Formats: sequence, C-alpha cells, structure tokens
Amino acid sequence: MQWETKKLEDLADFYLGKMLDKKKNKGDYRPYLANVNVRWGGFELDDLREMRFEDREKERYGLEYGDIVMCEGGEPGRCAIWKNQIPGMMFQKALHRIRPNATLDYRFLYYSFLNRGQEGGFDQYCTGATIKHLPRQNLAKVEVAVPPLETQRAIASILSAYDDLIENNTRRIEILEEMARRLYEEWFVHFRFPGHEEVSFKESELGEIPEGWEVGTLQDVIVLQRGFDLPVKKRTPGDFPIVSATGVSGTHVEAKIDGPGVVTGRSGSIGKVMYVHGSYWPLNTTLWGKAFPLGSSLFAFYTLSAIDLKGFNVGAAVPTLNRNDIHGLPVILPAKEVVQLFDQVAGPIHELVVTLEKKSANLRTQRDLLLPKLVSGEIDVSDITMPEDKEVEAA
Repeated sequence: MQWETKKLEDLADFYLGKMLDKKKNKGDYRPYLANVNVRWGGFELDDLREMRFEDREKERYGLEYGDIVMCEGGEPGRCAIWKNQIPGMMFQKALHRIRPNATLDYRFLYYSFLNRGQEGGFDQYCTGATIKHLPRQNLAKVEVAVPPLETQRAIASILSAYDDLIENNTRRIEILEEMARRLYEEWFVHFRFPGHEEVSFKESELGEIPEGWEVGTLQDVIVLQRGFDLPVKKRTPGDFPIVSATGVSGTHVEAKIDGPGVVTGRSGSIGKVMYVHGSYWPLNTTLWGKAFPLGSSLFAFYTLSAIDLKGFNVGAAVPTLNRNDIHGLPVILPAKEVVQLFDQVAGPIHELVVTLEKKSANLRTQRDLLLPKLVSGEIDVSDITMPEDKEVEAA
C-alpha cells in the first residue's frame, strides 16, 4: 500500500516557546526547557533554568505527555518525546512544541524526525548561513509519510523497544555511578574506609584526618591540561569520543589521549566533570587530566567532582575556568594503600558501566539500521521481531 505524504501543518499543532524577558515576564517562577536541555531522544534535566509564567500561559507554554520538543536553532530538528519527567515543565522560545493530532502516533512522528535528522533532511527547511534556524513557517512544510494508524503504532513499538532497553541500561548506569560516588564519600569524606576503626586521627588545616593521611593540593591528585583544537571540518567519525565542555560531541578516527581520563569544562560551560573510560580527544574548551600523582584516575575524578568549579569562573560573558586557580586548592591526600583499595572496589563498578554502554551502542546501531526501512515502508512490520533482554545480554 502506498503511504500518503502530508505536511506537518496538517498533522499537528506546534508553537514556539516563551521569550525570556525579565522586565516583561510576570507570574511565578517555573522551570523551563531551553535548547541545551534537548538531546536526540532525551533530555538533560540536571541544570534547569527558571523564569516567570502566569497561570494563563500554562496551556500555550506548558508540556504534556507525548509532546515532541524540537530545537529551533543550534541543531535544528533535534528532538525528543516529553514523558512528564518533571511535572509542570514549560519551554522557551528556542524550542518548538509539536503536538500530533489523533491521526498520528507521537512515537511514529518522533522516529520520522529522527530518521530525517540522521539524513540531514531538515537542512532544506533551515534559514541562516552560519547559524541555522528552523522557523515555524518552515517547520509547517516538513513532509511526513503517514501509514495507517495501526501500522504507525506497530513501527513505533518495534523501534521504541530498542530505546526502552537503552533507557533501562541508562538507569542501571546511573545507579552504578551513584554507588561508586557514595563509596567515595563514605571512605574519603566520612572516613569510614575499611579498617578505619583501628586508625587514630590527627588535626589538620582541613579538620581531623586519619593518621597516615596528609593535606596537599589538587595538583597532588590531578594535573590539568588544556584540550586540543579539532575543527568540525577535520573531524572524521570513528571509534573515539570527542569530549567538549558539555559532554561527548561526536567521534573521531583518532584519539589524542590514551584513557581512561578525567575531563572538565574550561570555556563556554564549566562545572561538569566527566570520566572517560577509553581513549579520547579532549577539545580546546576542556581541561583534561594529564597526570594522576596518586595513581588513580577514578579517585581524581571523584575528588574533582566534589569541588564547586562554577565558583571559580573568571569569565564575564563566557564562563571560563583557569586551571591555575584550582591546582592549589587544599585537599586531603589519603594513604596510597586506601586509594589502591578504592580502585579495586570501584573499578569493577565502572567496568559494568562500560559493558552497559557497549550494549546500548549495539542496540542503537540495530535500531538505526531498521529506522529508515520502517518509517519509509520499505519492509513489512510483520517481518520484524522485537529485541529481547537475552539478546542484549549476548551482545
């Protein structure tokens, strides 16, 4: 059966979010999504901003379950499905809220957008040479192939099964990372490390610390170095992550640094500390761990994560972190044998994280192979089997 192609304006309601204007905005402060909070298929909700919204604006600028939130600028077309992760969420002008009508499954529409985005299909609707935008009037013209609703739901169920498994792995990773963080706090903040009952304490400039431990500086734990230039036009997708101040921003065929490593923001965005399990390329917007004098990148990661790096911002318009301002910060240096034991316990936790990340990457690859064939009607949905947990375990 030939699928009918329709313009988005015939399939959904869509609005741009509210303009941020401190002088004009009234009402109560509410959290809102900005461009930086929207990723492909998900949201980063750790650092939300707030602005004033009036009660009457909830319908226009509020989000409901099943809404698709799409970037108008930055990477126009990048989008995710809102699933009421945080009740009462609003959205800013840099985003479109797309709400499909009854003839369209919101999951099918998202996967149609995902496929278009992977193929660069939004470019023809964008304006701007250096900074691209996807204005509302152009978004209305985006075409979607629309099969019968039952077929839409079948396709969406197959593809979302992969994403559900990926999301489950992501939750497991978050739990494992929280376990390791709490282990660090238990041992090195509360001093309840193995054998602590038999250790006496002594006074120091940072308070009481165990005998055999010392007070040093952050540079005794991690030596930070500025990252490296890698222009977009010189990047070739490969096996090694490109790490920016905000996270992984792509891959490259070459690694600049042998991992594992520790990376944090230097310019543009500061405060986030990342642990990279393999070899990688740290961009010039970052600071990366050149050396770990105590012999543990994991201990260095958690030590650096415990510092309020945003408090050391020296930039006015652009947030900036100077490594020399934090290298001399006083920190507690545990006995090396305790750091080594921490590695022996926390290391396997991080190995599980790596395993789950690889499984998610495999699932994502399988989904992306099916994606264009399913949303175009090239293959019959009855020929596709759903992924199972046992298949994931064997991946």
